[in-house]
Amino acid sequence: MLDDVASFLICPYCGEPLTRTADTLRCRTGHSFDIARQGYVSLLPAGARGGAGDTAAMIRARERFLGAGHFAAIATRLADLAEQQAHSPGCIVDAGAGIGYYLAAALERMPDRVGLALDASKYALRRAARAHRRIGAVACDIWQGLPVADDAADVVLNVFAPRNAPELARIMRPSGRLLVVTPTSRHLHELVSTLGLIEVDEQKPQRLAAQMGPYFELLDQHEVEATMALSHDDVEAAVAMGPSAWHTDPEEMSRRIGELRVPAAVSLSATVGVYSSRG
Repeated sequence: MLDDVASFLICPYCGEPLTRTADTLRCRTGHSFDIARQGYVSLLPAGARGGAGDTAAMIRARERFLGAGHFAAIATRLADLAEQQAHSPGCIVDAGAGIGYYLAAALERMPDRVGLALDASKYALRRAARAHRRIGAVACDIWQGLPVADDAADVVLNVFAPRNAPELARIMRPSGRLLVVTPTSRHLHELVSTLGLIEVDEQKPQRLAAQMGPYFELLDQHEVEATMALSHDDVEAAVAMGPSAWHTDPEEMSRRIGELRVPAAVSLSATVGVYSSRG
């Protein structure tokens, strides 16, 4: 946990700034939070669901899949856009950062910035804390008040993750940009149809517009399309790291995957929305 990252954080109880003393973050009213030996800090208030978020198995699957480069096209496009949009002081915040894959790619383009990886899963944050030397990893609940100072972020990333629009607007600088990645109905559709996975709601763009509209203005949209060549192990990881992992029988899914012809040609299809704050 870098001191420069800690300066963008606030106490989840009283909203006061946090400072680092050895392996602890403290506010001036006396609340303190220990930095875990794995490098992340939990700013979940007492009584919050500390075990929420992706499981250890889901995170291992995500490491395998992302580490193989199958979503590199998304990471590259995000890094391009983040570099283009970063014009004023502030950190880069990834809300729902997972293992920090996308945030690390963005930080590689901006050597003078630090990043905040926010997630509910301690298993994800253990990886995010090691994903890049300029990442600070923080456990929090996206649906509660984020432990991030007002106007802290020059760029906010949100990749295949929940969005608390008013909180994202609060933590972003007036001149900042929000980059939101959402899947299209074509994303992984070969696996969806063959394996019976959860489908992307065709009304997702309308729901996203309604959710974001009061707080953000959509400036631009970019499509990311590619065809991935996946092995059986890759397909297993793709299923195990996503929402379908909560709703499938592992043994039955493994049997179905084993019947696929490989390499399986699978579509990557996502939209990157660039938003400004309505102020």
